[in-house]
Amino acid sequence: MVFAEMAAPAYGAGMTDTTGDTAMAERPADRLTPILFAVAIFTSASLVFVVQPMVTKLVLPMLGGSPSVWNTSMVFFQAALLAGYGYAHGLQRIGSLRVQVGVHLALLLLAALFLPLHINGLLGEPNPAAPIGWLLATLALSVGAPFAVLSATAPLLQAWYARVRAGYPDGQNPYVLYAASNLGSFLALLSYPILIEPLTTLTGQMFGWTGGYAAFVLMVAGLAFIVWRRRFDQATAEPAALEASAPIAWREKLIWVLLAAAPSSLMLGVTAHLSTDVASAPFLWVIPLALYLLTFVIAFQDRPWVPLPVTLVIQAALGAICVLVVAFRTLDIRVAFVIHILAFFFAALMCHQTLAARRPPPDRLTEFYLLLSLGGVVGGAFTALLAPVIFNMVWEYPLVLVLVGLARPWDRRRLRGEEIGALVAAAILSGGAALLSWWMTADPDAWARLWGAFPVMQLDGLCLVILTPAVICAFLLRDRALAFTAILAMVALSSQFVARGYDYSFSERSFFGVMRVANQPDPAMGGDVHVLMHGTTLHGSQARASSNDCQPTLYYNPLTPIGQSAEIVQARGPANIGVVGQGSGAMAAYKRAEDTMTYFEIDPAVNRMSRDPKWFTYISHCAAGEIRTVLGDARLTLAKEQPGSYDLLIIDAFSSDAVPTHLLTVEAIEGYLRLLKPNGVVLLHLSNRNLEIVLPSIAAAHSLGKPSLHGLYVEDNSLPAMEVASTEAVIISPTPEGLADFSGQRNWSSTPVTSVRPWTDDYVNLFGALWRAFRPPPERP
Repeated sequence: MVFAEMAAPAYGAGMTDTTGDTAMAERPADRLTPILFAVAIFTSASLVFVVQPMVTKLVLPMLGGSPSVWNTSMVFFQAALLAGYGYAHGLQRIGSLRVQVGVHLALLLLAALFLPLHINGLLGEPNPAAPIGWLLATLALSVGAPFAVLSATAPLLQAWYARVRAGYPDGQNPYVLYAASNLGSFLALLSYPILIEPLTTLTGQMFGWTGGYAAFVLMVAGLAFIVWRRRFDQATAEPAALEASAPIAWREKLIWVLLAAAPSSLMLGVTAHLSTDVASAPFLWVIPLALYLLTFVIAFQDRPWVPLPVTLVIQAALGAICVLVVAFRTLDIRVAFVIHILAFFFAALMCHQTLAARRPPPDRLTEFYLLLSLGGVVGGAFTALLAPVIFNMVWEYPLVLVLVGLARPWDRRRLRGEEIGALVAAAILSGGAALLSWWMTADPDAWARLWGAFPVMQLDGLCLVILTPAVICAFLLRDRALAFTAILAMVALSSQFVARGYDYSFSERSFFGVMRVANQPDPAMGGDVHVLMHGTTLHGSQARASSNDCQPTLYYNPLTPIGQSAEIVQARGPANIGVVGQGSGAMAAYKRAEDTMTYFEIDPAVNRMSRDPKWFTYISHCAAGEIRTVLGDARLTLAKEQPGSYDLLIIDAFSSDAVPTHLLTVEAIEGYLRLLKPNGVVLLHLSNRNLEIVLPSIAAAHSLGKPSLHGLYVEDNSLPAMEVASTEAVIISPTPEGLADFSGQRNWSSTPVTSVRPWTDDYVNLFGALWRAFRPPPERP
């Protein structure tokens, strides 16, 4: 294979060098120094990576719990890592090892001035219209200096190790310590959601990390002392600089950067893909990042657990399957999770094993790491910063899934006849699936005519069956990178077209998600119906016919607990209503002239769309009087409202199906209750496909000693699909009198006693919510 021929051998592999054998044999045994270096590198890596979910969780509530917070934070950490590696590479230009150690210790002490770990409030609250700059700057002020200096430790210690151990066999391969570094990172990341997050508060985590940093500074000082004493007692000369190897060609450097960029982009892509319909939470952040690091551990082993030839076969199969299913968001979340995580893991492993095979001699070590880090920043910045600007949909993840096929083996020989046949067959199948989808969408009666032939299949399922042979064709051409990638591109385009759902008239992407509006005609609702999709979840609809346009629909229909709550509270007299989450603005249809209504919305794009009569007219036409919108995270903006002023607060802030958990904590609910009149109520809208979040909310009400009721409406299939939707909610009031009008009403029941622990600002157990969603406990209402 041409690709294999291009790959540079591992440094020293297959080479014989006996010039230093006698000198090495004369060296006294020294087992302590390698252990000291390994422990120091392991510790620094652990601190570097455990701080990432910790700090991101601290800043997450200030930006509405958006999944983009983690991806943007990762770009910052990758950039800080690049700065650290650049500093490490520059420090190698100083010939004296003693001076290098002294400089690094001094910077470690200077960075300690930014501790204890905390979120710096110098920049104030974020601007919802431009959150990225605020987030990056706040992270830089809060953790930038200690993170960058810590991140430089691993390459620095490896370079020092190569010089100190120059007379020993292990000194020729300091890359082994890279595996120790990534192992420390991997274990630290896994420990965060399993041990650190559930067992300690955020305050305890911050001070614990600060203590770990102090211990590490002492460790590096002790290591320097021991190394100097052991190596320099018997000689005044320092270890000589390593012999310079030939410069690295720019083409090779570009290959390093691209091979490092692809896994970085995929890591953020798969994290966003999975977080969109669950929540932005550490247990979903750290799994892709931990696996990303594990691929480095495997790739830089002397004898990898998974050899590259095996990786190539598995990646071809999983990559092709993932490209096929990525567009279809109706898959069971457990199945989708496994497919995406495994496909990402083997794609990253393939790229990193290829990098390991091309690694340079030890004297180019810091340059190699610097370019790998640059690739990480390039990949992360593309996914988190550039893609949201140039794409109005989340195209970057399937795009990189396809393009990573170019890292597979290349064979420049002309395609054989059967290979051309597989390529043509894949093109026909991909085009056929897209054509079938277009035909059935344009002519709905066509599906009815075919119903007898396919009695149990829906359109998506039928197209999946058609595209599966195309995926098999791609696997058969796995050693032909261009042909393999071309088939994946065809499958991706076809599957994205098939799974597009509605024909969207409007699409806008912001830091907080992708918002789309489509027209879905429904004769039962008078004709055209505009529907709002946020991510993959239906968030609102409105009939466009004048006879029905001011009728609230879906979760806000009068039949649901949300609609009931508005009507019950309004029956008491003029009402002051606050709604967290604007959506299509459906709640505005309830506003009477004597009422006041305020929306609390974090995404300026949602506010613009819901007020544009071209798409929705609940606010502009149906509401009696003006409606105020306050932009910003609801926890921050509600804290500025007048206490005791609201009759009804509705908490309905979701990004796609993801839960902004900071809005459901004991402290958050206590804040809502502070804003209510004595007989006011707060309603938590808790409908969710993937998480059981009702019991933690009930537990929070019980912990506060406040009365609560559980509301549940089950969709009536005899009604139009866009008219009403199944809805689940919990209402809480400061006093029993506030719930008196709700007791005995349809849809409402008492809340059960639960053993589930309430969520707090210091404790959120999303993994438990995910587990309960698939295995409901007996106490589930």
